[in-house]
Amino acid sequence: MPTIYLASSSPRRRDLLNQINLPHIVIATDVDESLPGEMPPAEQVMELSRRKARAAARQLAVGVIIAADTVVVLNNEVLGKPENEADALAILERLQGATHEVYTGLTVLELPGERVLTDFERTTVKMREADRAELMRYVQSGEPLDKAGAYGIQGLASVFVEGIRGCYFNVVGLPITRLVLMLKKMDIDVSAYWR
Repeated sequence: MPTIYLASSSPRRRDLLNQINLPHIVIATDVDESLPGEMPPAEQVMELSRRKARAAARQLAVGVIIAADTVVVLNNEVLGKPENEADALAILERLQGATHEVYTGLTVLELPGERVLTDFERTTVKMREADRAELMRYVQSGEPLDKAGAYGIQGLASVFVEGIRGCYFNVVGLPITRLVLMLKKMDIDVSAYWR
């Protein structure tokens, strides 16, 4: 069975791979994340996941690389990670009572040979109305500062989520079912690692 590499420093992505007992090695990548502004969100996340996978591939000779990129989209505008607490609060206030979308681009790259699969997952999330004091306390917890859209569905922000349509794990940052199906196309059965 090939060695699996995760081209991400996200603790959430590591946790999700651990949850399905998929052993992996984290490999750091540094990529240019600038993109044309008119590129649709699905194309953005797929392109960035490809860049991350290729950056990891330059450091390896053999193995399978998993790379992902997640964005939150509200009214066709991509909301990235907040720059500071004030920015996090402003993003969260925009999400209140609204429905937004979460896109994750996923690339699986196999070495040697650089066989590459890229796809994306989209999930719709509805947030309830929350008052400013609740949002302020959430921001002060520090949780939203390293997350696209300034919230983590798997953490304290779960109290703001009224409902989702689609893959929950996509909102966390790694659409597990999509990943497993992509790995199957590479002749890798995740359940074979469950021994």
